[in-house]
Amino acid sequence: MQRGPTAGSMVSNHSRGEPLSTLAAEYQSGSPILLEKIKVLGDKYAAIRRTRGDGNCFFRSFMFSYLEHILETQDREEVDRIKIKVEECRKTLQSLGYVDFTFEDFFALFLEQLDDVLQGNENSISHEELLNRSRDQSVSDYVVMFFRFVTTGEIRKRSPFFEPFISGLTNTTVEQFCKSSVEPMGEESDHMHITALSDALGVPIRVVYLDRSSCEAGGVSVNHHNFVPAPGNLPSATSVSSESINPFITMLYRPGHYDILYPK
Repeated sequence: MQRGPTAGSMVSNHSRGEPLSTLAAEYQSGSPILLEKIKVLGDKYAAIRRTRGDGNCFFRSFMFSYLEHILETQDREEVDRIKIKVEECRKTLQSLGYVDFTFEDFFALFLEQLDDVLQGNENSISHEELLNRSRDQSVSDYVVMFFRFVTTGEIRKRSPFFEPFISGLTNTTVEQFCKSSVEPMGEESDHMHITALSDALGVPIRVVYLDRSSCEAGGVSVNHHNFVPAPGNLPSATSVSSESINPFITMLYRPGHYDILYPK
């Protein structure tokens, strides 16, 4: 697990993260291919925001990135859309036999954060306050649990779709996988968690991979994957072609860890 200089905090303390040069500094004595890739990243991305490396880094990165996007755009249409999705997720959990009190507080706290990043309300918050809340474990952990419940609901609802991946990876049932690898705090996220969360909330996510994989002839390149929900689930402003899609949430993945990337 990569633990950068901000391992003690949930997210790092800059209005737009830290310059990518801080990432290069970490690898100065390491792999030349990674330094080359960081240079390539610098063509498209301006900054990185580090997230605590505690197994919840994907969900924390998503939480901050999504709420920061709403705070900056004040996109009320997107807030209305996501609230409908959250209600669908609640009904999914109920239909799967989850009792309301096991997840209700987590849902309520996420919706509260969503309302508070919209300006003009009595409880509206600034970017600085969003950072503070993201570092406050009592808020941050509850929102992470909200996302974990949303993810588990989506995986179990679409059991036939996820089952081949799960049995191939873990040799457990879908239900066992959710109980052991999705719902508990501190369990790391992989391709399946990201697919399920993106689909459930209808939010496209780009993951950029910084690893030692060698590149094809013709120079160093950095791979990324866009997790794109079905067209009917997408935010209204998003183009439906997955090739042309430009997710507003971008994460940098290094083996075992996710941070937030900011495009130029």
